[in-house]
Amino acid sequence: MAQGGIDEAEDNGALVLFSGGQDSATCLAWALARFSRVETVGFAYGQRHAVELDCRADLVRGLTALRPDWALGLGEAHTLDVGVIGALSDTALTREREIELGEGGLPNTFVPGRNLIFVVLAAALAYRRGLKHIVAGMCETDYSGYPDCRDDTLKALQVAINLGMDRRFVLHTPLMWRDKAATWRLAQELGGVDLVKLIREHSHTCYLGERGQWHEWGYGCGTCPACRLRADGWTRYAAASSTGEPAA
Repeated sequence: MAQGGIDEAEDNGALVLFSGGQDSATCLAWALARFSRVETVGFAYGQRHAVELDCRADLVRGLTALRPDWALGLGEAHTLDVGVIGALSDTALTREREIELGEGGLPNTFVPGRNLIFVVLAAALAYRRGLKHIVAGMCETDYSGYPDCRDDTLKALQVAINLGMDRRFVLHTPLMWRDKAATWRLAQELGGVDLVKLIREHSHTCYLGERGQWHEWGYGCGTCPACRLRADGWTRYAAASSTGEPAA
């Protein structure tokens, strides 16, 4: 695959925004089930929970062990240093601050421009790598109200990127209308209970970077907004077993 000055993106190649969290790990499995060539990109932006990036290696090892075709399809992993985001922002994700609601009811874990920058940089990397599809785990169902996770925002961003780069990238957000319980179910549909177990044990969601405390839904502080969303989704997913649906 040529790199630099490419004329066309590979129709069946994808780049997944892969942080090491539950959502992005599920999106990576989703992409591996659909595309013949999948690469990943993570971003180091000075986040307090940078441990999430360290979780990616175990997740990749587990994913490739689950399915031989996934192992064949998984390509290069990229990590981009975008510390300028952390330097510019003053949030509970990039500073040692208590998590609380800010003006307009938006939590102070919102990092202005973060996801916009992530997607633009991912598109620039996809351009160089010859990948047409960009997969991201943004969601506006179970989320903290971040405006850069909204479907309208990302649709507008796709239009801007395609105009600005003169490409026909396709931005996929497979979790956009799924709550966290549905995200656990999607993982089970993609890779069975083994994939659910892998994501449960090895992904990281906690905003505080807590990896020492184990809960039935995984590691985390148990009190930050990200942990609460994950825990609630797990509880609803596991409770579905009483209705005859399989659960981990």
